[in-house]
Amino acid sequence: MSRDDVSPRPGEPEPGPEVIPGEVVGAEPTVAEAGGEPEPWPAVGGEGAMDFGAMMQMAQDMSERMGSAHAELAEARAEGTAGGGVVKVVLNGHLHLLEVVVDPAAVDPDDPSVVGDLVVAAWRDAHDEVARLQAAADPLGGLGAALGGDLGGLLGGG
Repeated sequence: MSRDDVSPRPGEPEPGPEVIPGEVVGAEPTVAEAGGEPEPWPAVGGEGAMDFGAMMQMAQDMSERMGSAHAELAEARAEGTAGGGVVKVVLNGHLHLLEVVVDPAAVDPDDPSVVGDLVVAAWRDAHDEVARLQAAADPLGGLGAALGGDLGGLLGGG
């Protein structure tokens, strides 16, 4: 008995052609299978074509803006303080530590580890300021942050 010998029940669709294992059903034929030639790529400058010259200019402009932002961040200074100002840390826009100032009043001879904790807190304070500087200098207008990236690495941080 074949599929053609069986009539469908009321409301059921007509049976389709028999499917051979491994056969792709319902796929459009490729250009080669249809006997035609593939369409050529659009000519540069033709209708629907990309303007590669404009794209190259945009890429060069972005590169220049990134370079300017990189230099600007290298010159930037961010200060962080802790302990009411008894510890101060200065970073540049690439998170390079430039200066640490500790007021002698911050040093407790009975617990010198407090100074280390204050330096860490001051560094975090300065780090937050660097993040704001990086966001302001970002030539991508916040695209890096929107993508979840840290522009510190992109702009030469670390």
